[in-house]
Amino acid sequence: MNVIIIEDEKPAARRLNRMLAALDIEVQTMLHSVEESLNWFQNNEHPDLIFLDIQLSDGLSFEIFEEIEVKSAIIFTTAYDEYALKAFKLNSIDYLLKPIDEDELKIAVDKFKENQPKQTDLQVNIDDIRKLLINPVDRKFKKRFTIKIGQHIKIIHVDEIECFYSENKATYIQTNANRSYLIDHSLEHWQEQLDPEQFFRVNRTFIVHINAIKDIISYTNSRLQLKLHTYSDSEIIVSRERVKDFKNWIE
Repeated sequence: MNVIIIEDEKPAARRLNRMLAALDIEVQTMLHSVEESLNWFQNNEHPDLIFLDIQLSDGLSFEIFEEIEVKSAIIFTTAYDEYALKAFKLNSIDYLLKPIDEDELKIAVDKFKENQPKQTDLQVNIDDIRKLLINPVDRKFKKRFTIKIGQHIKIIHVDEIECFYSENKATYIQTNANRSYLIDHSLEHWQEQLDPEQFFRVNRTFIVHINAIKDIISYTNSRLQLKLHTYSDSEIIVSRERVKDFKNWIE
């Protein structure tokens, strides 16, 4: 059986590789981003099975399927919350919740061996799940943040936020009052909790609020540059692979 792993967290990828080896399954390769995966699929024979993380370092893994017709079965690996899991159950797609359990991994592999899905069925399920994950019907998104400043706790509502950004391995909120605040967790963590109608991950470093955009400028290599109302510390560039989704978002 020809198997690959697509996972941006390299320790998690190596752990899954060892677990599969214990089941006598040899992993052909391990990929760590949307861009790396696209390049690989364009130049290699597609595997029988992919273990696929949903959130990669440079975007959602669904972006791979928008560019390439992947002819492989997929077992998703995810740290997503209960709303995402409902979407998987609804579409009968197999998933493994991180950290992956050895027994659950064996069950998923055995299930694949017994019921190898057809490519047509796979594509329909991916489309349905993508819609549910990005905009689940009953999801409650984060409305406010609390920031500790000395002995005080400041409340910041999401409509006061221009953008989230990462810098020197830390994550910050920039408000429309031109103030920045250090917050816990990564951009990936907060991206899952923000309303996708209001916020968009434009690249690895920035998540922007729709109302914060002052200007949109054509940039090199089919990219876009954003100007926000107050933030000006560094350029905000919509990465090339996200321009299409960004244009759909602003419409």
